[in-house]
Formats: sequence, C-alpha cells, structure tokens
Amino acid sequence: MPDTALLLFVFFGLFSPGPNVILLTASGARFGLGPTMPHILGVAIGVGITAGITGLGIGALLDALPALKLGLQIIASVWIIYMAWNLWNANPATQKATDKPFTFVEAVLFQWVNPKVWAVAFSASTFVADLSIPTQMAHLAIAFSGINLGVCFFWTSAGHLLSYLLQNETAWRTFMRIMAFALGVFAIMVFL
Repeated sequence: MPDTALLLFVFFGLFSPGPNVILLTASGARFGLGPTMPHILGVAIGVGITAGITGLGIGALLDALPALKLGLQIIASVWIIYMAWNLWNANPATQKATDKPFTFVEAVLFQWVNPKVWAVAFSASTFVADLSIPTQMAHLAIAFSGINLGVCFFWTSAGHLLSYLLQNETAWRTFMRIMAFALGVFAIMVFL
C-alpha cells in the first residue's frame, strides 16, 4: 500500500488544473456524467499505466535520448492544440449528432502524451525510489489510478453542474473558449 506522503502528493498533483481536468470539466458540462464515463475510466487507467511505467526508469531514458524527448514533446503539443481547437470551435448549444466525449481508448492513449501526468509521475517516483522496481510500479499505478478516479468524477460532476448556469449560446461559447485557451497553454508548457 502506498504511503500517505505519496498519496497526498499524487492527489494535489492530479487535482490541480491540467489537460485532463480541463477536458473532463468541459465534457461534463457538454455531455453529462453518464456519457463521459468511458473518458473518466480511460483517464484513471491510463494515468495508472503511465505512472507505473515511470518505475522502470523512463525519465533516465528520456534524459539520455534528447531526440526522443523532443519527439514526444512535439506529439503532445500538436495533440493538445488539436483538442484546444476543437473546444474553441465547439458550440454545445447546437450539438451535432456526431459530437461525443472521448472514448475509453482515446482517454488511455492521451495519457501517453499528457505532459502534466508525466511530470507528476516522475516527481512521485522519488517517493518510492527505495523500493524494488515491481513494487515501485505497483505503488505508483495504484496511487495514480485510485486517486485519479475520484478526481475525474469530481471535475466531470463540477462541469455537469456548471452546465445549469450556461443557459445561452454566449455563455456556452465563453466557457468552451476559456477551457480551450487553458488547454492551449499546456501545449506551450510541454517544452518547459
């Protein structure tokens, strides 16, 4: 079982705004809790996998191969800009039948290029550095998936409740553009 210091660090790291929080809040507002459930579960599982992998020394590998690190940063930045563009242009007041939240697989895959998750996972790995590699991986995966499930439910529910205040097209568009702008900032932060 992960220790309290690790759990608190992971909670604050994942609860603070980042790409997942922004996307889940927007999805909760736009589609509701039920339709966003695959997205929630995909984030929780994907974050656990990503965090568990950091127990294998991925940080050292990226430091040793700067070209690989740059490639991952570019992929992450492009994907985040694409999602921000979609949010910027979304108009929940006039949803199309083709509009839908992330699928489970899309949410899992996004964690591989989510810079905030990697940053929190690399930092959290210092809490378990004295454990065996399989134990490090297990503690990180359990802490991240377990805590993030609650974080995802919170932010999706907050977005859903917020939708009751967004009663006109101007309010919706303003909300979605604020979410898009916030997400776009992370496309730049990938390189910091």
